[in-house]
Amino acid sequence: MKRAALVVLGITFCASAAWSDQLADIKSRGVLTCGVFGDLVPLGYQDAKTRSIVGLDVDVCAAIAEDLGVKLDLKTVSVDARVPSLETGRIDVMTASLAYTPVRAKQIDFSSAYMNVPVSVLVKKDSGIKSFADLAGKKVSANRGSTSEVFARQKLTNSEVVSFDNGPSSYLALAQDKVQGMAMVKSAAVGFHNRSSGQTVFLDEALFWEHDCVGVKKGEPALLAAVNTALDKLESSGRLQTIWDRWYGQSNEYQLAREKKVTPASEFE
Repeated sequence: MKRAALVVLGITFCASAAWSDQLADIKSRGVLTCGVFGDLVPLGYQDAKTRSIVGLDVDVCAAIAEDLGVKLDLKTVSVDARVPSLETGRIDVMTASLAYTPVRAKQIDFSSAYMNVPVSVLVKKDSGIKSFADLAGKKVSANRGSTSEVFARQKLTNSEVVSFDNGPSSYLALAQDKVQGMAMVKSAAVGFHNRSSGQTVFLDEALFWEHDCVGVKKGEPALLAAVNTALDKLESSGRLQTIWDRWYGQSNEYQLAREKKVTPASEFE
């Protein structure tokens, strides 16, 4: 009886171990399920003509799937669903503008950062504001619940940070002089800046450097290593720069320089 129980226990353990190897499961299925946003230009959004989801994060997903030798299955997610979708296994990897934070790192694992951008402050050009010190006693808008809001509150301690539901609302407050600055990751804020007809400028200082990574469920070292290998190949081949230029380069409205290459997680953890 004891022997039979041990055999059953051994079979159960082996099945669990096999099930926990998500990379093997992905290759067995022949499909990588990747989570992206469906409404955030230019990272992940629905193309008006083709109705398909496109963007920088989508291209990164596709490149990882290609390196793994499997097909890509895209799933759109909300901000709040990103971490839970990985934890429950609904999504294999997540590239939905998922920035590293110590809190999130307790819940999921992060790859190297494939996108490193500053959290910047946009001000009116004629405001006379040249530095963070000049924002003392003034109001700064930020998206509610964003890392931009968190770091604005931490660094601009002499300013009043006012939170809004989304980027357009945060920018409208600046345009209407309800606030004197807008804190936002530069890759998103540059669109508002470019559409302001020269009426806004970025301050030189950065509130923080945001590191967008590929999120992976905890306890999947093989999958995490495979993702990092794919990102390293993308960087060394120049393909990641090509992807960046497609969405943020000089040929489109953003014209945002890529200041940092793929950064190992150990450098910002």
